[in-house]
Amino acid sequence: MSAIRGRRRVLLPLAAAALLVVPLGAPLPAGAHAGARTLAHVTLIGDSVATAIPGDTDAIRVLRMGSDLDLEVAPCRRLVDPSCPPNPPTVVDVIKRLGAAVGPTVVIAVGYNDFEDHYASEIDDTLAALDAASVKRIFWLTMRAAHHPYINMNDEIVAAAASRSNMTVIDWNVYSRSHPEWFQADGIHLLAPGSRAMAGLIHDKLVAAGVAAQPVRIKTTALPAARRLRAYHSSLAATSGVAPYTWSLTGRLPAGLHLRSTGVLSGAPRGTKGGVYTVVVRVKDAIGQTATRKLLLRLR
Repeated sequence: MSAIRGRRRVLLPLAAAALLVVPLGAPLPAGAHAGARTLAHVTLIGDSVATAIPGDTDAIRVLRMGSDLDLEVAPCRRLVDPSCPPNPPTVVDVIKRLGAAVGPTVVIAVGYNDFEDHYASEIDDTLAALDAASVKRIFWLTMRAAHHPYINMNDEIVAAAASRSNMTVIDWNVYSRSHPEWFQADGIHLLAPGSRAMAGLIHDKLVAAGVAAQPVRIKTTALPAARRLRAYHSSLAATSGVAPYTWSLTGRLPAGLHLRSTGVLSGAPRGTKGGVYTVVVRVKDAIGQTATRKLLLRLR
């Protein structure tokens, strides 16, 4: 589709944006950087649409899982042109301020306040700033095309990515198209389900690209049978996530058996009769990701 030129822009309603204001560089909760030395640093730069994410506990938990996240979001942000009131730093300003601290991976979710006829050139200027900061991977969200200029601006994002091997388009427009229930009345700003959906989509793309750590998984699918009054030993196994892992369980074990936090199930069962015990094991990795699995233990 050919771009329609002219000095057109669509501004996000300031009243809606004001409801979503968060401090720049919002601090991580206490303990959120546990294991951060093993995680990839990711900076997300967004406008008022993205400010819904730090306002939702579930959304921010999902987005931060598996990466060391710096969230730089503010209403009315633009790429290069001076931002509209309350005049936050532009994307290029943020990149220059952070310098090398912006990290190797950057996610851009900005454009709703930009001029349509400037957007292509400002994408180029933003990419040049990212190159100067030695950014290796760029993920750029398309805009939900609630207004016609966003269709053309999304085309500009796709065109820019076509000539760069290190730029990935995250197609929020297509992903959200059939979900009006995710949005406020303007069809752009996010309700809680929308913020979780956007966070989940970004996280999935980071995982698929090998940037964010894979979710932790339990490898063990079965437990060996145990015999009464005989020594028993079995080790649970997990994969992906970030080691070390911590194990726990719910359910009933035969008397005499215990599960250590290291995942070792041991002891000497002393139940008076045999049977099958259902045990739900849970693993938690170093960054708080969890997985559970139901296992059966047969006592003979």
